[in-house]
Amino acid sequence: MLDLGRTFLQAVEREPSRLAIVDGQKRYSYQEWSRHIGAIQQFFYEQGLSRGDRILTILQNRYEAATIHWACQMAGIAIVPLNWRSKSEEIDYCAQNADVKLAFVEEISLQNYLDSETSKSVSVILCADQSSSSQHIYFDQIVQNKTDPIANGHIEDISVMLFTSGTTGKPKGVPRKQRAERAAGIAHVAQNQYAMGEVTLGVMPLYHTMGVRTLLSLCIVNGTYVAVPRWEVEKALDFIESEGVTHLYLVPTLYHDMLQSSKFNSHRVRSVRKLGFAGAPMHDALLLKLNEAFNPQLFVNHYGSSEIYTYTINQDAVKKPGCAGKAGLNARIRVAKLDQGNQQTKPTELAANGEEGQIICDLSGDEAFEGYWKRPDADQKTIRDGWYFTGDTGYYDDAGDLFVTGRVDDMIISGGENISPVEIESILSLHPSVGEVAVAGLKDERLGQKVVAFIRASGSVDSNALDQYCRGSDLINFKRPREYVFVKEIPKSPVGKVLRRMLVAGEYERA
Repeated sequence: MLDLGRTFLQAVEREPSRLAIVDGQKRYSYQEWSRHIGAIQQFFYEQGLSRGDRILTILQNRYEAATIHWACQMAGIAIVPLNWRSKSEEIDYCAQNADVKLAFVEEISLQNYLDSETSKSVSVILCADQSSSSQHIYFDQIVQNKTDPIANGHIEDISVMLFTSGTTGKPKGVPRKQRAERAAGIAHVAQNQYAMGEVTLGVMPLYHTMGVRTLLSLCIVNGTYVAVPRWEVEKALDFIESEGVTHLYLVPTLYHDMLQSSKFNSHRVRSVRKLGFAGAPMHDALLLKLNEAFNPQLFVNHYGSSEIYTYTINQDAVKKPGCAGKAGLNARIRVAKLDQGNQQTKPTELAANGEEGQIICDLSGDEAFEGYWKRPDADQKTIRDGWYFTGDTGYYDDAGDLFVTGRVDDMIISGGENISPVEIESILSLHPSVGEVAVAGLKDERLGQKVVAFIRASGSVDSNALDQYCRGSDLINFKRPREYVFVKEIPKSPVGKVLRRMLVAGEYERA
């Protein structure tokens, strides 16, 4: 198997003049970009770094972040990318846990880095316009020393260490080897039917598995990566139109923002032939609106995680809304019975078709990680007999297709019944006056938990109207929301996942 450094060199040798990356006024071919990557690789060596070391990045989706990522693959050095909004405490935890040797930070994140303990022992390279009064080393200074990169990495080297969001407890490091990353990239190309020379928006962050996959898969097909530093819907639409973007791979929230924009029209996105989404379920209403607006040749629902990347693929998301499809090219999937009390379910204790259980994935798959970084407690909780327990709930239908219903921790237990928020959200999303909806379980003295729907309205609607709407749907009565709360915004993570814990804690603003 080729390592990732040689994978990039393969793209350079195949089509050296093909446009590889766009970031504002920066436009580089594969040949040109490779020499920038080589300059960063050489700088690593000058700083005393070697194979197996780790470097930290705190950057938005910009040319510098993508260049550093590839330089790490060339050198066999692991990149540890953090959210550019990270506070000093999180920087310290992740940097110390990963034992990083060098940091690349941009101006908007610099103060948080300088406030961290890490900054006292780990040198920082600044990715920003040069200032004559600054004592920092600048990224632009380094890449002036252009040189050809050398593939010194190996398939067993750690490519990237992604830190989970840490919604409960400390973030967990997910080390992913080059062989797993390349296998995931190739499968991503196949499962999304990417052609040579595709053009995409590099908007999903490079500290997130979807962002990394976009970067790697585009190289495999000699495509063009249009860097989008941060999500601004009008700029994104401009890029799609001006750069002739051919496919999109986004979380549902970003698609929602596009359709809501007054600047959106189908003519502007006519170059987009393929749509893919992941990271969160897509409600039926949004799915149907996107299909009408884009009329894509392919509409893929991709279900996976940082740990393994692909679990399942549904290449015709509209035909069976809500369906996550069947196991991906490198995956084996089961639905295990839900844990009963403190007794851990075994991978062989399977739920019947139609019965909700926990989704688990075979760790023998080519895309899988091998365990969390220095977290045996997390391994013990999630890995059993060679299977990864995802923490997601779902069920198989009689056709053998998987439906993901939520998180084990999000499951609402009301009056002794298990209720999935996703089913209720899908129904309410189809109401014409519902812009966005999220469902959570709030404490209730009688029921234990009651179903509460949080609504961002897009028109005139009240609780009675929504209750009547649910009564007229196929929703079983005990699943019907007992309360409706109208909010200005649904709280979400930086990559667009609904933060139900904030809804439960009352951390939202009423409309």
